[in-house]
Amino acid sequence: MNRTLIANLPDHVGETVRVQGWLHATRALGRTNFVLLRDRSGVVQILTPPDDARGLPPRESVLDVEAQVARDARAALGVELHSPVLRIVAAAAAPPAVDLAKPDLTASWPFLLDHAPVSLRHASRQVAARLSAALVQGFRAALQSEGFVEVFTPKVLGTATEGGANVFQLDYFGRPAFLAQSPQFYKQMLVGALERVYEVGPVFRAEPHDTVRHLSQYTSLDVELGFIESWRDVAGVLQRVMAAMMTHAQPANPGVAVPPVPDPLPVVHFADALEMLGTALGANLAAEPDLAPAHERWLSRWAEEEYGSAFLLVVGYPLAHRPFYTHPDPERPGYSAGFDLLFRGQEIVTGGQRLHRYADYLAALTQRGWDPTPYASYLEAFQTGMPPHGGFAIGLERVVQKLVGAANVREVCLFPRDVHRLVP
Repeated sequence: MNRTLIANLPDHVGETVRVQGWLHATRALGRTNFVLLRDRSGVVQILTPPDDARGLPPRESVLDVEAQVARDARAALGVELHSPVLRIVAAAAAPPAVDLAKPDLTASWPFLLDHAPVSLRHASRQVAARLSAALVQGFRAALQSEGFVEVFTPKVLGTATEGGANVFQLDYFGRPAFLAQSPQFYKQMLVGALERVYEVGPVFRAEPHDTVRHLSQYTSLDVELGFIESWRDVAGVLQRVMAAMMTHAQPANPGVAVPPVPDPLPVVHFADALEMLGTALGANLAAEPDLAPAHERWLSRWAEEEYGSAFLLVVGYPLAHRPFYTHPDPERPGYSAGFDLLFRGQEIVTGGQRLHRYADYLAALTQRGWDPTPYASYLEAFQTGMPPHGGFAIGLERVVQKLVGAANVREVCLFPRDVHRLVP
C-alpha cells in the first residue's frame, strides 16, 4: 500500500490507508486512548486500543500505520484513524530534548540551537526554512526569465576576494588558501563569457562580530550582468528580483507579512542621507564612511513615512570605503556607483556598477597599495575586453529575519555558524 500524507487524509474517508511518521504524543481520555502521529504535512490522531497504547515506544519513534479514515468534526483535520495496525520502524533511544507536542518552544535559543536535530522538528522552527526555499525559487524564476545563467563557483580560493583580514585561511595541500568571502571575482569573469549570471551559495566572513545580524557563514544570492549604462540598470534588475521573491514567499507562508516592492525602488544618496540624519539626530555626520545600524533603522522609518515603502536604496557610498572593483560616480567625485538596499531597518543587499577597464583596475589596486600579482587570473578578464557591468548580492538569512520579525538572524538559520558555534 502506498503512503498517504496526513494532510490528504480528508480525501480518503472510509478507506484504509497507510501513514508513516513520528510518534508525536499520546492522550488518554477515560477509556479512550489516542496516538498522535506527525509527518511533514501535519498531525493526525489515531484511536488506539488500551493494550496497544501500553506497548508504544517513546515519543519521536518512527511508526508505520495502516488504519481506516473516519470522519470526526472534533479532530483538527475533521478526520481521525480507526482500527490501526501499528509497526515500529525505529524506536527512539531517548526522549526528545524539547517537548515537540507543545504549540510553542519555551527553551532558550542557545539550547534550541544546541539541540537543532530535534528542535527543528517543531513546526515553528520550520517556517524560516520553507520561507527561504520560496524566496530562492522566486530569485531563480525572475533571473531565468531575463536570460541569466545559474553558475557554481569555487569556495576555496587562492586570494581573498575583498581584501583585508576578515577571511578564513586554511591549508590547501601545503599552500595558503581562503574560504570565499563572495563569488565576486568569478561572476565578473563570467560576464565576459555568459553576460548574465547568478549563483546561490554559501559565503564566509571571519568578522569577529557577535551581533543579532551577523553570521560567519550565510547564503548569498549573487547576480552579475553586462552591457549596462549605469548602476540604475542593476537596480532595475534588483527591483524585479525582489518583487518575484516576495510574490513566491506569500502563498508559501500565508502567516508572514510580505510587503510590496515599489517600482522603481525609492532612492536616497548617501550624502543626502547623512545630512538628514545629522539634522534629525543633532550631530555632524558629514565624515561618516558608512551607515550605522541605528542610521539604517532611522532611514527605513523615513522611507515608510515618505514613500510608504519597506525598501530604500541608498546610493553613492564613499568610494574609499567600497571594494576596489567599485566604479566611481562620474557625477560626484569621491563617491561610488555602489548601493545598499535597506529593508525594515537593515541592509540586506550590496551592489552597484563595477570597473570594467584593465587600466582602471591597475590604478585602483595601486592606490590601495596592493600587488596586482595575486589577482592575475581575475585581471585577465579585463585585459581581454569586458563590457560595463554590475551586480548585487542578497543576504538570504537577513531577508528571512526581517520577514518573520526574528530578533536574531540565528533564529532563521538551520545550523548557524558564528564566532562561538561550530556544532551541530
